[in-house]
Amino acid sequence: MTTIDTNTHTTGKRWNIGLWVAQAALAAMFLMAGSMKLMSGPADLAAMGMMWAENAPVALIKLIGLAEVAGALGLILPTATRIMPDLTKLAAAGLAVIMVLAAGVHTVRGEFEVLPMNAILFALAAFVIWGRSKKAPIAPRG
Repeated sequence: MTTIDTNTHTTGKRWNIGLWVAQAALAAMFLMAGSMKLMSGPADLAAMGMMWAENAPVALIKLIGLAEVAGALGLILPTATRIMPDLTKLAAAGLAVIMVLAAGVHTVRGEFEVLPMNAILFALAAFVIWGRSKKAPIAPRG
């Protein structure tokens, strides 16, 4: 006779829901931030509070925006479609790296007020990496 531990199933489901919430929140933040960088010039971004953009090359701003949008899509699409779901962890890792680099730029510029947001987004990305690796991995479509 086979028994099913419903507590383990419920716990796994909760982890999955929590990870989806984290992925959606991260994707929304990075999709918004990346889109702004792709569609606005340095002066407009500086007026929106991204003061670092006023001294950055336009190509760098666009590259960061593209990386953020790609990361946001990578957080959702591979897991949702179950096509190469491990790409979600790689997207989260890429966004974590962006946050480390952003924190460095803000620290050098003395923009310490933004560091908590960098830390929160880094922590969410790390949570997605850990959770999709250990607690609620998504199996590829079979």
